[in-house]
Amino acid sequence: MVKPAATTAFQDDLRSEALNLGFAQIGFAPAQGYRLQGERLERWLGEGNHGSMEWMEARKAQRGSPQGLWPEANSVIALGMSYAPAVDPLALEGDEEKARISVYAQGRDYHDVVKKALKALARWMVAREPDSELKVFVDTAPVMEKPLGQVAGLGWQGKHTNLVSTSHGSWLFLGAIYTTLDLAPDAPHRDRCGSCRACQDACPTDAFPEPYRLDARRCISYLTIEHKGPIAEEFRPALGNRIYGCDDCLAVCPWNKFASAAQANAKLLPRDELVAPDLAELLTLDDAAFRVKFSGSPIKRIGRDRFVRNCLYAAGNSANAALLRQVRPLLSDPDPVVADAAHWAEARLTASP
Repeated sequence: MVKPAATTAFQDDLRSEALNLGFAQIGFAPAQGYRLQGERLERWLGEGNHGSMEWMEARKAQRGSPQGLWPEANSVIALGMSYAPAVDPLALEGDEEKARISVYAQGRDYHDVVKKALKALARWMVAREPDSELKVFVDTAPVMEKPLGQVAGLGWQGKHTNLVSTSHGSWLFLGAIYTTLDLAPDAPHRDRCGSCRACQDACPTDAFPEPYRLDARRCISYLTIEHKGPIAEEFRPALGNRIYGCDDCLAVCPWNKFASAAQANAKLLPRDELVAPDLAELLTLDDAAFRVKFSGSPIKRIGRDRFVRNCLYAAGNSANAALLRQVRPLLSDPDPVVADAAHWAEARLTASP
């Protein structure tokens, strides 16, 4: 049985509780009325832009709208948690000895941090409205967090397809709570990209065929994290020293000038050893050492072999012949993808200038 929230005081208190739990933003949206977003998703998938992420195609009907996943939902609570960096994410570009890890992966796994806060907020809601039902989501269910965030007023989907906030720039982890409660919606956020195309111009692999559309098959984040097997040779030089993800399109967004590391959730602070890691040391990791080093990190989920594959591409791009000492033992690695990457790196490092 649907139990509407009786007063606006409930939503005001809910906003306060969300901020107390470490969220930077919260907004409310209806659970119905997402035909346009669903059609855009269908078209994007139909063009194959999702690459090998078959799970997106398999549950597209549920992803297309909140009620497609849970018909009983009446309202959506969209939440954002800041991870704004204290240093320039582009500072290590071209460094021959250091590797670049995306800002979001330099600290604890955001899935754990955000979900824990969502569950705490859910318990608070149930205590206040015991007859209601709810479900919490953070990136692991068929939920369109970014379109929901825009409808709920957190920000807008920029030309790089990520959510942009006027207060937190491009540095927000998103979560959602679906509820049977009937909550007053916030006004959707209007697009404020204007004529800016900084994110489009910054992409090393031209992964944006047009503004507001990403071809994941060309995206460095997709290639280094989701893609299995060898990365196509046409993209390897563009990887530079990026070994996990890419921040370029996010980092150049002008709205980041309003973001501050002081706003970031303390539980998401980067680990010192992942801010500017030594590429040579990363190339020596066996499976056991990889698991220890990245315990509690989102990096752990791609496994040692894919991670070392990325490090070898970075080594090949470095022009640092000293790395041959770490590259050559990997020429005979039992994983054929790692061995292939090692041969490519060796050839690049030994080529005549």
